[in-house]
Amino acid sequence: MNYISTLRDELQDMGTGFVEALPSLAIALFVVLLTWIVARFAAKIADTLVGRTEIRASLKNLIDTLVKLAIWVTGLFIAAVIVIPSLTPASLLAGLGIGAVAIGFAFQDIFENFLAGVLIMVREKMRIGDVIECEGITGKVEHITLRETHVRKLSGELTVVPNSILFKNPVEILTDVDQRRHQVVIGVSYDTNLDHAADVIRRAVEGVDDVLASKGVDIFAQEFNSSSVDFLVRWWAGSTPRSGWESKDKVIRAIKSALDEAHIEIPFPYITHTFKETVPVSQLGDTAKRTP
Repeated sequence: MNYISTLRDELQDMGTGFVEALPSLAIALFVVLLTWIVARFAAKIADTLVGRTEIRASLKNLIDTLVKLAIWVTGLFIAAVIVIPSLTPASLLAGLGIGAVAIGFAFQDIFENFLAGVLIMVREKMRIGDVIECEGITGKVEHITLRETHVRKLSGELTVVPNSILFKNPVEILTDVDQRRHQVVIGVSYDTNLDHAADVIRRAVEGVDDVLASKGVDIFAQEFNSSSVDFLVRWWAGSTPRSGWESKDKVIRAIKSALDEAHIEIPFPYITHTFKETVPVSQLGDTAKRTP
């Protein structure tokens, strides 16, 4: 009976404490609601102020996130102090310090991606809209958050990439500048005058509209192939993948047409059979005639 009486008294004390804490809980909830409203308005104000500058979109997202985070941390701390009056900034920091190690081990990947996201947003390279290639992923950067980056593949699929992957591995930015160099290999037959062939190819490439002829066209005799002498042809055009494909299509068509007009052969592979002994072709022909 003593246990039951003690339990009843404890439940009554808990109920009384809960009722007494209801006003504080209501005020704390109001503070949380007010924090949400202030965070939204602060984010809009930050967008307006930042929008007047030429700041990068990724850095703009970082500023918005930091503004919201600061307001939410302040609002939640005020609400916690209202519910627990004995709570102070020193005690809160002490509690966070005790649990920081455990939380750090438990959420190591999350914190790693968070810090990588901050550094990616701060650095100037890899802006939203760039076409990048990293770890076999090629696509257009559509959105950068504090934890992940959204990359739209050239075939249309969306890839969500953890920021730590983009930060720790080499990232090739294909659209860092407006133009980049493209190349194709063209083979001509062995009986072709190479100087004449190079001149024909150069004029054909320089006549393509998408080619930046002012930056030069490179024609290099590259190697002796099995059936041809190969030229490495390099030119400058747009940096996006589609610009590269379009310019390459036009360059190949122009080179083929120019070589045909100049009667320069683009050879297909030849096969030469070598026999150890002389084959008596005439005897084979006579045998074929005698066969009924």
